[in-house]
Amino acid sequence: MTFYTTHWKPFSSLAMALLSGLLLFLSFPKFGSGILAWVALVPLFYALRDAKPWEGFKTGFLTGLIAHVGILYWIFYVVVQYGYLPVYAGIAAVLLLAAYLSLYTACFAMGVVFLRARGNAVFLSAPLLWTILEFARSHLFTGFPWENLAYSQYLYENIIQIADITGTYGITFTIVLINTVLYNVLTAQFRRGRYPAAEIATACAILVVVYGYSHFRTAEIHESLKKASTVEVALVQGNIDQNIKWDARYQSETLDIYRTLSLRAIPAPGGLIVWPETAAPFYFEHPGPLREAVFDLVRISGRPLLFGSPRYEEGNGMVSFMNSAYLLRSDGAVAGRYDKVHLVPYGEYVPLRKLFPFIGKLVAGVGDFRPGKGFDPLVSEGHRIGVLICYEGIFPEAARDYKRKKADLLVNITNDAWFGTTSAPYQHLSMTVFRAVENRLYLVRAANTGISAIIDPTGKILAQTGIFERTVLKGEVKYIDEKTFYTAYGDLFVYLCGIVLIPYYFILQRRRKNAGRNS
Repeated sequence: MTFYTTHWKPFSSLAMALLSGLLLFLSFPKFGSGILAWVALVPLFYALRDAKPWEGFKTGFLTGLIAHVGILYWIFYVVVQYGYLPVYAGIAAVLLLAAYLSLYTACFAMGVVFLRARGNAVFLSAPLLWTILEFARSHLFTGFPWENLAYSQYLYENIIQIADITGTYGITFTIVLINTVLYNVLTAQFRRGRYPAAEIATACAILVVVYGYSHFRTAEIHESLKKASTVEVALVQGNIDQNIKWDARYQSETLDIYRTLSLRAIPAPGGLIVWPETAAPFYFEHPGPLREAVFDLVRISGRPLLFGSPRYEEGNGMVSFMNSAYLLRSDGAVAGRYDKVHLVPYGEYVPLRKLFPFIGKLVAGVGDFRPGKGFDPLVSEGHRIGVLICYEGIFPEAARDYKRKKADLLVNITNDAWFGTTSAPYQHLSMTVFRAVENRLYLVRAANTGISAIIDPTGKILAQTGIFERTVLKGEVKYIDEKTFYTAYGDLFVYLCGIVLIPYYFILQRRRKNAGRNS
């Protein structure tokens, strides 16, 4: 036994940490299944069973590093293929971002060890701590909530409906809680007769509530949809090669592709045509034949058109660039414009430029983009449309802001050509699903190379395209006005987690001291 403890325990803990990281990676698309998320943390808890806080930090960091390198490997493709960085720099970019995100997993593991040593059971402290840290990761330094734990469940409608109350964090909490119960059931303590009946009963009760609410709420939403009016949309997927997208020689060809596809699939009267982010690869505000061709399409089709195009403004001796979306009325007039608010770091602007002057942008174009002023819906045919450009779809706050401003429909326009055939387009779609559930709105997604999709207010993907195919996705959307707790109160659930964790620590610590005195 001594030999095992001395020589094999470190290797066992290392293997468990690596296994947890691998399972977390395989919980997300395109390579894995969300089912794995419900057991992914069990090996990590096993690796932490006898660890000290600093050992827990290192173990958690390793788990996070494996998981995030697997989830974010596509960054290597982007920066090498389109940023023209050397291979070693691409590897460094992935490792640096993965290392930063792994700090949250490391702090979680250290926190679990610290709290358990002071009388806190992993059962409740672990899901509380993970949820709080995930929220921090989603907001610090502009936030990067890419594939938070809850997003692994995007295909499971009977689980994700609770998001209209708790946001994604309620789902995250539930997943971690089930992991802790499974760990406690499988540990030696259980085999010695310490049956965690109360924990199992609590976990089962939470699952019953989640499933029960999902069944009730889904039926309620479907009933509302039966009474709603139907509008047809045509999502045009031009599949324009990123290498020629900004080449002036191909601008007319690109526009011809979108015009031809649009005219072949004109939606029914009252419908909407949607083109992806920067589908018009020129400054739309500039008068000229390209601009007139877009107006001409709208007049011929007789349908409103929503599309992406870059723009710029000059003032005070400076030029500011924006990533924008325009809405044209069916008569060809400009109904409104939205300028992207949440820009992509190192894609559309360079943060901390003074500290890191050697780091430049990784996209074609000149200068930094300027963020828009706010999430203000565009009005089409009497209905309000909330536009999410590119990865704004992964931020709950953006869609929630639109809903609070009476948006009837969410439209995500994006250009995922940057990602090639990696897992990123699938991951991007998985996160966007939750914006529909949180706010109980239809969400349509037009992507240059895919994945374009139509998602209903229960998060069900009604239709989607493949990647790198030139096509039009036609379908119906409905406008409903379902109020949600999440829209009204946001991430209140996370704040409650923070409020609960502190007294929970002191209560269990007092119980431990009392038990020590009585023994």
